[in-house]
Amino acid sequence: MALLAGLGLAYQFNAQAAEVVKMDRIVAIVDQAVVTEQELESRIATVTAQFKKQGTELPAEAILSKQILERLITDTLQLQYAAQTGLKVDDNQLDKTIGRIAEQNQLSLAEFTEALAKDGVSMTKFRADIRNEITLARLREREVDGRVNVSESEIDNFLTSQAANNENQDEYEIAHLLIRTPEEGATEDIQKAKTKVDKALSELNGGVSFAKVSASYSDAPNALEGGSLGWKSAAQMPALFLDALKAMQVGEVSAPLRSPNGFHVLKLNNKRGGNSPLVIQQTHARHILIKLSEIMSEKDGKLKIDGIKERLDNGEKFEALARQYSEDSTASSGGDLNWVNPGDTVPQFEKAMNELKDLQISMPVRTQFGWHLIQVMERRSQDMSKEAARLKARQEIRAKKADEAYQDWIRELRDRAYVEIRLEDKF
Repeated sequence: MALLAGLGLAYQFNAQAAEVVKMDRIVAIVDQAVVTEQELESRIATVTAQFKKQGTELPAEAILSKQILERLITDTLQLQYAAQTGLKVDDNQLDKTIGRIAEQNQLSLAEFTEALAKDGVSMTKFRADIRNEITLARLREREVDGRVNVSESEIDNFLTSQAANNENQDEYEIAHLLIRTPEEGATEDIQKAKTKVDKALSELNGGVSFAKVSASYSDAPNALEGGSLGWKSAAQMPALFLDALKAMQVGEVSAPLRSPNGFHVLKLNNKRGGNSPLVIQQTHARHILIKLSEIMSEKDGKLKIDGIKERLDNGEKFEALARQYSEDSTASSGGDLNWVNPGDTVPQFEKAMNELKDLQISMPVRTQFGWHLIQVMERRSQDMSKEAARLKARQEIRAKKADEAYQDWIRELRDRAYVEIRLEDKF
């Protein structure tokens, strides 16, 4: 009996040991670190889920495994290099990032933690993954992106080449929501989706913002980001979308568009390219800023800005008080911000500014920078087509050069490293 018990204990111990070995099996050695089979399988599961969610066809298992393992090796090399060169992400920055992610998902931190747990992800693992993502982004910015320059002559040559090749096609800034239907949906499923899209359209026509309707109804991956697809050229869009957009005016919402994926609704936010001018509303504004700090509390800052507002209401000159009290670089010019484009300022500031009449002074406005008083001097409509074309050219040239430089840097990093793959049999 004792012998049987001993054998049982031995079997249990050996089984546990075998399980540990299996869990910790090394699939690649990367300099001083390793990639384990568990890490590989976890990443494969994540990528597979993303592909399925996006409705993208998966590559063959062997190809997917090889690609993901190569990505893990590359990430490991970069993280090792970041650690060796002193690049770290502190807990405070990590907490803020995770807080923003939870907020974007309209969840408290506790609710977000619970949602992760339901998906089988611990907050400890999620924090580690986000820390790595931030580290990799900062490393690329430091080693590559920050060193890429684009000259004015490069932009001139790019635009000349575009004109010669007649590539100046119309582009559309669009938002999109999708009500998905099963690939071989029954009539009942399609009718449910049609009812849902009709309800979404009813809210849009009733004045509810596209972003809110997208977050409420859309099945698209970017639903919680307002459904924005940014700027898309004709070549980047399916014919179904392009045909609808050509007949739409800026600000208009399309009728439901049916595709094999489901029902789509588009909103045309802007249009540019070809002979279409990009006209934007600019605001000439000035402000007075009282910053908050350990010395200047929220209460004291509010009292100070209220006092300045009272003096303005009693006829004192805005520019004089800005020079005396404003705590930013515009103080010397009387708080003059010059001509401000949409998106140049933080949302709270822009909203308050847009609500003012010419020469009107705002009530105190609180932003992340402190307390502001804003005055609108005048407004104008400005054709920014040339500026937009140059900006787009700069961004495209910079992105291309940065990507090429990054690939070269990764190749050099890989060539200098010792890498041994131990799962060749699976490929």
